[in-house]
Amino acid sequence: MSTDIQNIPVTTIDGKPASLGDYAGSVALIVNVASKCGLTPQYDGLEKLYRAYQDKGLVVLGFPANNFLAQEPGSEEEILQFCTTSYDLTFPMFAKISVAGEDRHPLYAALVSARPARTGGATMRERLASKDIPIYPEPEVLWNFEKFLVGKNGEVLVRFSPDTAPDDPALIAAIEGALAA
Repeated sequence: MSTDIQNIPVTTIDGKPASLGDYAGSVALIVNVASKCGLTPQYDGLEKLYRAYQDKGLVVLGFPANNFLAQEPGSEEEILQFCTTSYDLTFPMFAKISVAGEDRHPLYAALVSARPARTGGATMRERLASKDIPIYPEPEVLWNFEKFLVGKNGEVLVRFSPDTAPDDPALIAAIEGALAA
């Protein structure tokens, strides 16, 4: 699995071909993001995380997705403008993809296959269900801002629930452990 995930083609938010292989040797935090979600303020924490650990080998990779209540309706240009003007984002962003369901992108199929269980999220799943918000069945991505930590060799190390804040001690410990490996 390790190098397979790195070979999956993706597209940067400005339309250039890319892959996770472009970040080989780095620890990657892959996050499906959305501009109109209750969790959107996590952009701020993700950027702080990126700036704090970038020099140590961490890269945060944002993948806009419109899978959850159409909370990412904009074009790539609109998404990038929102992220840079509202949150001063500098971490790499990619073209909008599907992260769940029958049309999910091969990257997310590989991530979910490698790590079908997530750390946390039970409370969030219950909260969404109690509001009659449609959710995908396990092991699909639960919501915007789910986080996959990928090691330097391309191995998917751990998966965190959407409501895991970027400054959560368990997430920080996992990142630091992956950087030290």
